[in-house]
Amino acid sequence: MPISTLACYLKFISQEPENQFAMKRILTILPILSLIVMGCNREPFADADISVNPAYVGEYITFQSYSTNSDYVEWDMDDGFTYSDPLVEHYYEMPGWYDVELKAFGTKGGVDVAVFPVEVIGSELTVEVRLYSDPGAPLGALIPDALVILYPTLNDWNQMTNPAVEGYTNSYGQVTFDNLNYQQYYIDVSKGAFYDNYT
Repeated sequence: MPISTLACYLKFISQEPENQFAMKRILTILPILSLIVMGCNREPFADADISVNPAYVGEYITFQSYSTNSDYVEWDMDDGFTYSDPLVEHYYEMPGWYDVELKAFGTKGGVDVAVFPVEVIGSELTVEVRLYSDPGAPLGALIPDALVILYPTLNDWNQMTNPAVEGYTNSYGQVTFDNLNYQQYYIDVSKGAFYDNYT
C-alpha cells in the first residue's frame, strides 16, 4: 500500500474511535510506518574524484565530492587549509604526500570519512651560468664547476644563511634542481674570484 493511501486510511480510521478493531490496526501500523520512514534516512557515504594525482607544486587540483545521503561536506587538505564546498580547487606549495580527508555529514547526525592520498611533485629549475656580457653583445662563455646556491628568502640571501639547495654546474654551465617548493628563490653563484648574486 503506498504511503499516501496508508495516510488516508489512517485518517479515515481515526475518525471512528468507537471501532476498537480499527484502533488496534492503527497501533499496529504506526510502528511499521515509523520503520519505513527511518529506513528512508540512510547513513552518509563520503566519496570524491580528484582531477590530477600526482600533481606538481603550484598546480591547481580539483576535488569534487560525490558523497551521497549527506547535508554538507568538509575537506581537510592536510596542509592547514579546510573547505566546506563540494567542489574545491587547491594547490600545494611543498612537495610530498598529503592525506586529504573528506567528511560527509548526514541528516541524522551520521558522519562518514574518506581519505585520499595525494602526491605532490616538486618543481624543477635549471640554472645556466655564463660570463657577464654587455647588453646586445653575444652571450658570454659558459662556466662549468660554478657553485650555485638557492636561498628561500631575501634575508637569507643577504646574510648567506639557510640555503635551500646548492649544486655545481656541469660542463655545459648548467645545474638542475628538482623537488623544489612553489616559491621565489634567490640565487648566489660563485667560482674562485668570480662571484655574483641574482634573484
